[in-house]
Amino acid sequence: MRDEYLKEANKVITDPNILINVVSRRVKQLKQGVEPLYQTLEKLEAEDIALKEIIEGKIGYELYNPQQSA
Repeated sequence: MRDEYLKEANKVITDPNILINVVSRRVKQLKQGVEPLYQTLEKLEAEDIALKEIIEGKIGYELYNPQQSA
């Protein structure tokens, strides 16, 4: 995982625990064959692709709110 990507993604998702969860879920999707939303000619690991997608605003997250599901 590239440190500069991690720092940039941390500016978008400031809570490190949420960032880790978003990246890990996206990496799992990418490894299952889902097409990346970030295209590059550079060879990147799935973790770096997930971070670039976050940096560019291509993926986000929504916190669970139990009051909305009731």
